[in-house]
Amino acid sequence: MQLVGREKEQKELIRLKESSQAEFVVLYGRRRVGKTFLVRSFFDDKFSFYCTGIAKGSRKQQLENFGKMLSKYSGKNFLPKDWFDAFEALKSIISTSRQKRKVVFLDEVPWMDTQKSEFKQALDLFWNGWAMMQSSLLFIICGSAASWMVKNVINDKGGLHNRLTCKLHLSPFSLKDTKSYLHTQGFRWTDEMIANCYMVLGGIPYYLHLLDKSLSLAQNIDRLFFEDSALLYDEFNNLYSSLFKKADDYIKIITQLSKKKSGYTRMELIKLLKQKTGGGFTRRLEELEQCGFIRKYLPTSGKTYIYQLVDFFTLFYLQFGGAKEAFDNNMWLHIQTSSKYSTWLGLSFERLCFAHIPQIQRALGISGVATRTYAMLTSSAQIDMVIERADDIINLCEMKYTAGTYALTKEEAKKLQNRIHELSGMFPKKSIIPVLITDCQAKKNEYYNQFIYNNITLKDFFA
Repeated sequence: MQLVGREKEQKELIRLKESSQAEFVVLYGRRRVGKTFLVRSFFDDKFSFYCTGIAKGSRKQQLENFGKMLSKYSGKNFLPKDWFDAFEALKSIISTSRQKRKVVFLDEVPWMDTQKSEFKQALDLFWNGWAMMQSSLLFIICGSAASWMVKNVINDKGGLHNRLTCKLHLSPFSLKDTKSYLHTQGFRWTDEMIANCYMVLGGIPYYLHLLDKSLSLAQNIDRLFFEDSALLYDEFNNLYSSLFKKADDYIKIITQLSKKKSGYTRMELIKLLKQKTGGGFTRRLEELEQCGFIRKYLPTSGKTYIYQLVDFFTLFYLQFGGAKEAFDNNMWLHIQTSSKYSTWLGLSFERLCFAHIPQIQRALGISGVATRTYAMLTSSAQIDMVIERADDIINLCEMKYTAGTYALTKEEAKKLQNRIHELSGMFPKKSIIPVLITDCQAKKNEYYNQFIYNNITLKDFFA
């Protein structure tokens, strides 16, 4: 399969490959986002050593698996008795490797670190006591459990503190990269169809890989979620269970977040979910954020962060995926005339806009301007997006998804005028500039000409 996009990450991997010193790289990101595929494709599977952890494997199973890979790369039989023994054998393999740049890739490292395994201590000793002095070594570790990666490696307070030379966080594809990927697979979908696909699956390569180019988008969604033996019907529970112990505690949080598009504060969530105020709940929020399922943002003049669900697949599943039994095999074809579908579509389009803030900034010509972007709930209205700029301008962004030409009505223009007035009171020294974000070019009627300065469309998201 062809490697699509990831230009920034590939550029960094080229730098690391050509480096003349030891490099310790951590690669992390949401499960199914393509971390393993990126590394294995970039290096064409030509490693001095490669091993991946076993999901839910015991300490014994992890060591046996590591030993098999040691034997494969060395031609000798290895059966390490513990992780210190395993890393000692790895030193020997690296030392005898004939490759000029000795690339070692340990995948799904969090799974290797079973309870009381001493994996982390052995890793610390391996790097600090030997590997960091091997100028030919490029050492890459990877894992989907972003919380483990951040706690035990990136923000480690022990032996790996400040030892990383590079950290790469792999995000989902943008719309542009999603389009490129689908085109390489033979899809000839329109930009609108690709955007609709994105609002269901997000830019997750694994999910995109499951699409069938001989079917329409609606048929694909029914096939993946709602038909008998649907490929992604159990993905939601499997996804969270594979990342978190006591996954139900995390699912309760994201289920609550799905009920309010602007999100909740930590204390609001604690009250709604009837949780204790200790550090455990805060840790769960941090782990969900590190895995890319939620984001936190600080509203203007606010001192309390708001947490918001941003994962497209999760949002879709919580709206529709759990209701399989209530519908037939053509559910997605039939539900598109319902109010539930319209509500989801509008909400998901807003998420799509927040996932493409750099593209919105580029379309506005403000890529080089410092900004703060957030949704805002005022005393009288919910403002879809506010872009607070360092050049004394506030962009008030209205988002409308109509699957056709949108026309600003007299009633909506009046609401927009009230929001402009309210923001002017909040930012008396800044100019309020309304922006319309639509799927297609909006109709330029009298209300458009009076209020709208810019109209950003899906076409700009693909730029």
